[in-house]
Order: sequence, then structure tokens, then C-alpha cells
Amino acid sequence: MQTGISCERLLSCRFPTNISVQSSSSLSHPVLRTALRFGVGAGLLSVAWVAALYLLGVNPFGGKRLPTMLFVVGAVLVSQWWVRRHFQPEGPGLGRSFGVGIMTTVLSAAISATGLYGIAQVAGPESMQRHLTEMRQLLESNKEAYLQQRNGQEQYERTLQNLASTPQGLAADDLKNKLLFGLLISLPGAVFFRR
Repeated sequence: MQTGISCERLLSCRFPTNISVQSSSSLSHPVLRTALRFGVGAGLLSVAWVAALYLLGVNPFGGKRLPTMLFVVGAVLVSQWWVRRHFQPEGPGLGRSFGVGIMTTVLSAAISATGLYGIAQVAGPESMQRHLTEMRQLLESNKEAYLQQRNGQEQYERTLQNLASTPQGLAADDLKNKLLFGLLISLPGAVFFRR
């Protein structure tokens, strides 16, 4: 009683060699490939920036982290330009150009937020407390500017309350800000690079 296929029979099978398979792999699509390249690159560059700040002893969660926003903006605009270059002479159109901008933004923001969360976990609660102390001092020094505005006291209290005090809060704030900023830059970039 034979229950399976013997190894000899399996190895002796011949497969047709004249089958032509068209690659429908999504990685062969230039829009996705470009978004992966620049989104992952900008995300990793953001993580490297924050890690360098941490290793240098600078508060990596404060204002020195702001240049990472420029990495996202640069990646979005360069990815849209790169896709336009690929679809010459007619250009990628508004949909492809906006799509690559959105995908680049989402990838870079997600990688950056994940890396920031990891660095905050490694840095520990002492680093988070130092960050909160610095941010509270900065807010306190600008309190007069808040109070001169209409509803300034409410804004000051709300800002003080919304300071991210956990690694999850920092990562969520980073993700939200980069998504918003990247998506806002994607539309004008898409209009400019559509042809």
C-alpha cells in the first residue's frame, strides 16, 4: 500500500519551460518602489538623527528633533520628482504623484515614530523626566506671550497638559505631526510634479 509519492517519481517530473509569466509583482511598480525607497530612507534617517542626539547627550525628544520633519518633506518631494522622471515624457499625472507622496509620508512617519518609541524605551524614564522638565521650563519662559493672546491662559494650560510624558505619547505625537505635515506637502508637490 503506497501512501505518498516516492522521491524518485517526484524528482523525475518535468515542468514545462516555455511558460511565460508576466510579473504582476507590486514591487515592479515604480510608484511603490519609489515610495519604499524614499519613505524607508527618510524614516531611517530620522531615527538615526534622534539616536545621534541621544548618544551625544542632547535631549532627543525636544526641539532638536525638529529637523526630522525636513527629512519627511524632502523625501516626499524627491519621491514625486523621481516618479515624474520615470514617466517621461507624459508625466505621472496627479494620482500617481499624489499617491507616491502619501505612501512616502506614511512609511517615513511610521518608521520614524517606531524608532522614536524604541529610543525612548532605551533611554528610560530619567530621560523622559528630563525632557518634561525642559519643556515645562520652555513653556514657563513663554507664558507671557500666551497670556497676551485671547484665551491665552486656556491655551497655556492645554499645551502644558498635552506634553507627551510617555514613549507612546512621543511616538503618537511624532506620527501625527509627520503624517499631517507630509500630507500637506504632498498635494502641492503632486500638482507641481504631475507633468
